[in-house]
Amino acid sequence: MMKRYIGVAVLSVFMACNSSEHSKNAHEDTTVIAADTLAVNNEIQFSEPRIENILKNYLILKNTLVSSKEREAQGAAKELATALNSYEGCENTALIADKIGNTTDIKIQRKEFTALSSDIIALFEHADLKAGFLYVQHCPMANSGNGGDWISSEKKIRNPYYGDSMLECGSVLKEIKPKN
Repeated sequence: MMKRYIGVAVLSVFMACNSSEHSKNAHEDTTVIAADTLAVNNEIQFSEPRIENILKNYLILKNTLVSSKEREAQGAAKELATALNSYEGCENTALIADKIGNTTDIKIQRKEFTALSSDIIALFEHADLKAGFLYVQHCPMANSGNGGDWISSEKKIRNPYYGDSMLECGSVLKEIKPKN
């Protein structure tokens, strides 16, 4: 199981959101991540502000899926797609976010969230995290028993694949910590 996860993560890095030098002339977003988006006492900082913006938008999308709010998930996914398009190498991942943003069917949104999360996990594992922690979480029952992963800013499980019906189904697979 762990070998499959590592293989998927490595493959994801090469397929989307690669960790190469990003030189796009996009305006650097210095958005401060709101306290309601990230866990209190877990202020997350990356060396690249655009990564923080991607994280902020990803967490908003994840939280709307946890709450089973299809319309809000649709809007959050569109914002995430915009943030991903501003970061060179994440264009394919932005296409996945667009798929979520183009439907209000929660089942389709959650299915696409699996592929999106795989790419996002690879991105954050290779990004320069300066402060705080991120948690890679896993629900073994998601996707008809094939499982599904996601990123959270807190250890407490809030399952985006099932919402209220299985809110706490899952476990923390690993912590992403600053490299220093």
